Amino acid sequence: MPVIAIIGAGPGLGAAVARKFGHEGFSVALISRTQSKLDDMAAQLRGVGVTARGYAADVRVPAELGDALVRAAAELGPITTLQYSPLPSRDYLKPVLEMTAELALEALQFSALGLIHAVRAVLPAMQEARNGSIILINGGTSVKARAGFAGTSIAFPAESAYGEMLHDVLADQGIRVGQLVIPGGIPQLQLPNGIDDVADRIWGLHANAGPFRTLLIPLEDGRE
Repeated sequence: MPVIAIIGAGPGLGAAVARKFGHEGFSVALISRTQSKLDDMAAQLRGVGVTARGYAADVRVPAELGDALVRAAAELGPITTLQYSPLPSRDYLKPVLEMTAELALEALQFSALGLIHAVRAVLPAMQEARNGSIILINGGTSVKARAGFAGTSIAFPAESAYGEMLHDVLADQGIRVGQLVIPGGIPQLQLPNGIDDVADRIWGLHANAGPFRTLLIPLEDGRE
């Protein structure tokens, strides 16, 4: 059975993606910082017929993140899809004149370096199988910097650059790498089916090779 690891799994988008992939025959590894919340989410998913387990880890701590992914693979099977979508701290949304080097480094650890650690944990199995997908979920500052959101304006582009390089290098190995840019909060986007529409788009990025970047809606000034 294929396995998706959702890093940054929460009750909104993470749960919707888990349901979508679960109903497509995937087992689901849920990864975020709080085990009790993960256990509750996994129980809800099992209630609708999805095989799911939670693994607590802080993406800023490489040993925790690596251990979570190793345990997930041991218990559920090799990870065939990685979704990297942790929700940035509000500290990363401070104005640029309040940005410190320490906070910028933390934002980079959260976004770019966390992704690198995660990819290095799951990529060997994908390369051996010559199949897999890696999906990045980012806000609009991955495309256009905003002075009021300095941390993500620094960290998201670094994460994006790494993902785009992976897209180019891994395409001929059967591994699809894509980024979905979501400019603004999902409830404010007024999608016909709400968050399930976003999960469907993510499924499409997994299932079909294509360009690296997809915008959920056109990017406009004022949207993070």
